[in-house]
Amino acid sequence: MHIQLRFFASVREALGTSQEALVLPDHVRTVGAVRSHLCERGGVWAETLAEGRALRMAYNHEMTDESTAIAEDGEVAFFPPVTGG
Repeated sequence: MHIQLRFFASVREALGTSQEALVLPDHVRTVGAVRSHLCERGGVWAETLAEGRALRMAYNHEMTDESTAIAEDGEVAFFPPVTGG
């Protein structure tokens, strides 16, 4: 499955990127699974997106939680709990 990733504010700064196109393995089917999959990269990815760390998520421009199912060509965004203008 192909998805688009977007990273905002301090998450973008920590990861050094604002967006990425990603092909997911078949078992990755929710926003939470995307987060876990990215953490498997290790290093700054694991630190920035770690489970238990305060992080907001959106799927296709709507706020969501980790249980939200994803679909082909969807967009998953990650950002800190509070962002500035």
